Amino acid sequence: MSIESSHKTVRSWPTTSSPQARFVPSAQVSMFARVVCWPPLGEVTTIRRFQKALNSAEHDKLRFIVVLSSSTAFPEQNWEVDIWHNVGEGSPEWTSLSLKKSDKSVPTLIDTSSEEEESFYNYIFTEELTLPSCAGHACFTVRYRTGPDAQWTWVNQKRYVKDGEIVFGPRSRVLTVPSIEAAESTTGRPPQDQLSQYLENIPSDVNVEAKESEAPNSLLWSLTGETPAAEGNESGFRTVSIGMPKEFLRYFSLVRISSAWLGPRHGKNEFKLIEDAILCSFLRSDGLSVSFLAVSGVNNVQSVFRSGEKGELVVHSRNDNTAPVQFKVLASVAEDFEVGMCALIYEARKVVSSSSVQIEPPAISDSPPESHSPTSDDVVVVQKDARAQWLADWYDGLSYCTWNGLGHDLTEEKILDALDELQRHGINIVNLIIDDNWQSIDKDGESQTQRGWRQFEANEEGFPSGLGHTAAMIRKRHPNIEHIAVWHALMGYWGGISPEGELAKKYKTRQVTKNDRLAGGPMLAIDPDDIQRFLEDFYSFLTSSGIDGVKTDVQCALDALERPEDRRRFIAAYQDAWTIASLRYFGTRAISCMSMTPQHIFHSQLPVNKPTILLRNSDDYFPNAPDSHPWHVFCNAHNALLTAHLNVLPDWDMFQTSHPYASFHAAARCVSGGPIYITDEPGSHDIDLINQITAPTTRGTTVVLRPSVVGRTIDVYSDYNEGNVLRIGTYTGYALSGSGILGLFNISPTNTSIIVPLITFPGIDPSSSIQKTNVEHSTSRRYIVRSHTTGTVSHIMKPLDPDAFVSVSLPTKGWEILTAYPLRSFTMAGSHGCHSSTLTHVAMLGLIGKMTGIAAVVNSDIYVVEGGRLKFDVNLKALGVLGVYHSDLPKKKIDDKVMVLVSGQPVPRHTVRKDADKVLAVDVHAAWKELGLNAGWSNEVRVQIFIS
Repeated sequence: MSIESSHKTVRSWPTTSSPQARFVPSAQVSMFARVVCWPPLGEVTTIRRFQKALNSAEHDKLRFIVVLSSSTAFPEQNWEVDIWHNVGEGSPEWTSLSLKKSDKSVPTLIDTSSEEEESFYNYIFTEELTLPSCAGHACFTVRYRTGPDAQWTWVNQKRYVKDGEIVFGPRSRVLTVPSIEAAESTTGRPPQDQLSQYLENIPSDVNVEAKESEAPNSLLWSLTGETPAAEGNESGFRTVSIGMPKEFLRYFSLVRISSAWLGPRHGKNEFKLIEDAILCSFLRSDGLSVSFLAVSGVNNVQSVFRSGEKGELVVHSRNDNTAPVQFKVLASVAEDFEVGMCALIYEARKVVSSSSVQIEPPAISDSPPESHSPTSDDVVVVQKDARAQWLADWYDGLSYCTWNGLGHDLTEEKILDALDELQRHGINIVNLIIDDNWQSIDKDGESQTQRGWRQFEANEEGFPSGLGHTAAMIRKRHPNIEHIAVWHALMGYWGGISPEGELAKKYKTRQVTKNDRLAGGPMLAIDPDDIQRFLEDFYSFLTSSGIDGVKTDVQCALDALERPEDRRRFIAAYQDAWTIASLRYFGTRAISCMSMTPQHIFHSQLPVNKPTILLRNSDDYFPNAPDSHPWHVFCNAHNALLTAHLNVLPDWDMFQTSHPYASFHAAARCVSGGPIYITDEPGSHDIDLINQITAPTTRGTTVVLRPSVVGRTIDVYSDYNEGNVLRIGTYTGYALSGSGILGLFNISPTNTSIIVPLITFPGIDPSSSIQKTNVEHSTSRRYIVRSHTTGTVSHIMKPLDPDAFVSVSLPTKGWEILTAYPLRSFTMAGSHGCHSSTLTHVAMLGLIGKMTGIAAVVNSDIYVVEGGRLKFDVNLKALGVLGVYHSDLPKKKIDDKVMVLVSGQPVPRHTVRKDADKVLAVDVHAAWKELGLNAGWSNEVRVQIFIS
């Protein structure tokens, strides 16, 4: 939870009634036709000739694709479609590019709209356009007509649709920077002049130093300047323009939308911020991304970005030291935003490591420590593999949080009743988070921001027999619950420590003052000299009470301290004490919440000298605020552009499964790569939805299927108010042999459509090929794309084929998850031992019916065995319906050609079926139960499929 959710709901999301209302759908509907285009209209698309781009094999051509759908209520027409554009050298005139009608009359269409009853004729129009050899920026739109004698219809005159934009780099570009000495001797250009190609008017008193980037094909600089010392109760401040970003089209920033949270802000042409930012990135007209990261948490300096009156990039630094200190900003240039981001993060880690005293985290085990408080000499020695398995259990188990589901008036009875209700509905949670309002706090009836923490034990009104009794009852009645975590604020409660309570008498305290960013005023806090002992005692109490995890909230209160001396003493000391105590007592079973402050990011979340923990990735989930739901997902997807690079696992917060946006949130959590926990009101559950995001294991627990890579937006510079489809990309499996996953989310208030090229899926490499092994065919990689919501399987594609795309229609609140599966291709033996003249294409689909079911695959292999049979050998981490794609399946009878073994046992015949023409479905879950199989020592299940 956050303070905003309980007191003063701060709406950081845009609303549809605002002047910048979102009203730009990507699908255009007229009386006759609907037109969907790639590259999309209304946004900017970066074309990279030798990287991820929708280019031809020559890498100098851009392929336009238009899917035109005309209503079957009207006669078919001889449609013509043009792209009207200004692509060319210099300042070209606008001209038309006539698209050719594809002979593939029916593209792969995925329509998730349940409201649309009208049927359509669907046509594909496509053509390549040669790009200039130089870099450039161009615009385009689409026009169409029913025949050569008809008038053109322009889509940019329908429903306020803006032109599409494309940005492309030169034919060949390598970004390298020589050393300072070499640069000055050969070019006479010091680092400041090198950076001035991208940032003009850099002041002379800002020192610019070229750095060697660890990210390939990128440039890196460090900018520093002196910030004056603090005097008395006033910090030292410096506000300085570091230059004007040059030739940019769009910008993206991560700003401090409140004291606790970050959020995205976008703009065009003129750089303008109304909140402080820690990351700013600019997309230039030559296709380069120029990114800036303000480093904080080092030497008691906080640095943020602001915008100047003329659009300058301004650094605002605050120094809490009694001596002047340098602020530091890092700058990178790359063709790919992610590459530039990596360059910044690698360098920032070096800065933090060399400038801060590194704490030594304690060793952790896979079981809670004994109830006594360990001394500083205690060491727990564990095997590395055991620890890794335990981490997977905590991250992957389905969790329940009490906050929205049970409300603020929390009691033991309410918790037990809610768990009973979950059990009655067959919902088998693994982790329970007891959120705010279990504590003993003072000043009943006053605002939570004024209330202080009295004692470790739970309040007597809601928990009359104590916290330990509650935990014991939970574990007795619900043995499926493996971990119980409790909420607490880092500095005690929202209002700190109660002056009259037991804690104030036992521990050294200090009166501090908070600023207005977090309910300003005086507050009693544990003195930094005693915070380690305080947390050790508290976590020892929790452990003895049967609690083995914490959600530590309101961490931004450290940043809200008014006096520089307090910030100097509290911020790092509290962070380090919490890191040590939480790891010692709970391992990684900890959630860091309301801690997206600059000091936390660089001091605690960036270093990699300790295990990964969960980090709340955005402001709260607000179930009763309709406008907040698309924004919540959009905000998390953009915040992950930074947090995916930190030593944390981003946590997109809880959600309710019985809600108008329930599946929208569920799909977002699945592609996030983070944990999933629900906060349903008792009895209000969508079992079908829960079954899509979870799977049972052989040991009776319920897991979520997290992809290998943290999900994040792939459209860095697309503004929320433009209403485009939000695309969240992730990946699971090994490089090249794994699967790219795209979550598509309609954040506009109307129905919309989008073309999704294969090349936009994470992990797709158009230059890769499969080497020939035995009878496996040597070829460039082929893929299929499968829709989760409809089960539609695309035609077979190569990344650069003209028809390597699918078209998706989404209703309001609509979403889709697409998975791209790499195919294995074989030439199979015939009846006389001869090889077939055609290829057989196969792929492992994972658990179909699960949103990210491919993530259930631990490992798999496909090969030919004796008799010319294909053998699929797969290990799964959970039970469900396993899907296998086989291009020749329609010609095969299951009884004659298919044999399936689970854990070496033949499965019952009714558990094997054809799910679609080319998808074989094996109900591993049903087979496991009917065969009475036992997990034994393993928590995986092995499935073998033989197809003759």
